[in-house]
Amino acid sequence: MTRVRKGLGRPWGVAVLAVGLAVVGVGLYWFQPWKIWVDETVSDELPTAVAAPQPEAAAENEPAAEPAAGQTTPPAPSGPSTLAAGELITHEHKTTGSVKVLRLADGTRTLRLENLDTSNGPDLRVWITDAPVKEGKAGWGVFDDGKYVSLGKLKGNKGDQNYSLPADLDLGQYTSVSIWCDRFNVSFGAAALGKSAA
Repeated sequence: MTRVRKGLGRPWGVAVLAVGLAVVGVGLYWFQPWKIWVDETVSDELPTAVAAPQPEAAAENEPAAEPAAGQTTPPAPSGPSTLAAGELITHEHKTTGSVKVLRLADGTRTLRLENLDTSNGPDLRVWITDAPVKEGKAGWGVFDDGKYVSLGKLKGNKGDQNYSLPADLDLGQYTSVSIWCDRFNVSFGAAALGKSAA
């Protein structure tokens, strides 16, 4: 009897160990705890419009063409203008920095995060949404309740970053930005977008 019990105990011990290792493996994949100690800093330059194609250069001995009478040379594209801006507040993780919606000289729009500082985490996204920004736990999970557009994965948890906005996005309807953890459906931090006076 004793020998039989020992024989049966070994397979059960191996099975329990295998299940335990599988649980630990899934937990490590799901939570990615090592990201707590790893910062990813991004330093995107302030965006500029894509330059229009230049006419072909004249032959070496040909004089440069002058504008026709009454025509003026178009001015060089100006820098981006700010359409909306806001400051990030902390939700599930301490988050600071500012958010701007910029219109470039060619009419395209970019969402820019400046001086972002938040925790790293699994599956972080940048969302622009129609949800109101609420402080504290009341604001952690509201951003997937209504309309939202994912601008892509968060490039890094620190620094300055640019994200292109869809041409048809109505800024009258999308009034907030969230650093959203898609895996756990929680906001790390968010900003309300106020219209710029500029």
